[in-house]
Amino acid sequence: MKQQKSITILAICISVLAAAAAAIGIFSAGGPGKHAFTTIHGEQVILFGKGLYRFDSVSMAAQAIAQDVVTLCLGVPLLIVSIVFARRGSLRGRLLLAGTLAYFLYTYMSYSFTSMYNSLFLADVALMSMSFFAFVLTMMSFDTRALSENIGDRFPAKPIAVFLLFLGTSVGLMWLGKIEPSLLNDTVPSGLEQYTTLVIQAMDLGFIVPVSWLTAILLLRKNPFGLLLGTVVCMKAATMLTALTAMVIGQVLAGVAVPAAVCVLFPAANAIAFVFLFVLLRTIKEPANKGGKAA
Repeated sequence: MKQQKSITILAICISVLAAAAAAIGIFSAGGPGKHAFTTIHGEQVILFGKGLYRFDSVSMAAQAIAQDVVTLCLGVPLLIVSIVFARRGSLRGRLLLAGTLAYFLYTYMSYSFTSMYNSLFLADVALMSMSFFAFVLTMMSFDTRALSENIGDRFPAKPIAVFLLFLGTSVGLMWLGKIEPSLLNDTVPSGLEQYTTLVIQAMDLGFIVPVSWLTAILLLRKNPFGLLLGTVVCMKAATMLTALTAMVIGQVLAGVAVPAAVCVLFPAANAIAFVFLFVLLRTIKEPANKGGKAA
């Protein structure tokens, strides 16, 4: 694998720093507890009031803590396992590494731009930066022509393309449905609370939705790069949707009203993503020279 040493160092740094940051987010305490806050738009918001996320709303804090749990219990172990197998020359390991790094990139980009300022701001920025460069280096290490030969004819291109089109369209419509009324009525979007703008919606509409559609189109056209994107996106979806499912559960437990569509869409998509991930891992054929370390 090209740039193996650089990717390994970045992955180790991400694992250590993310584990520490997630643990602090989960277990930190102290603070006045829940209390009301009036936003610049005159809206009453209940702040979490405890620990690292004490300045975030109850809804946002519940989501952040739930994602920290997924990062600590799933994301970090996956990153460690994937880098170990990738260093051994495993194609599955390299693909899993790319998908896991995409999860960390999205996670800490959202933390850097969404969460209220806290003591881990620089850690979140560092994790976002390291994840970005490790992800780019990993993606650049793939030979798409060789990859198409190793994935084989059993790759479920059409089902995955349909799934990604459905997922991208559903997320797009869900967020546009949230944003459009505020644009038409010149009002504050629901759920903005004390935050300045809709960061997650901007990230999803600007990156996740287009990437889902682009990947689906490339898969339907049997483009070799589509095989790479399709595999990585499915692996990233499995981890990110797990975090989103955990966020839904965290919000419900915190007493936050969650739309029924969200309660159904994310867990269902999460289950489907894991099914596709399992199928993908079975269809991938390891290269004949597996075991030799690339320069």
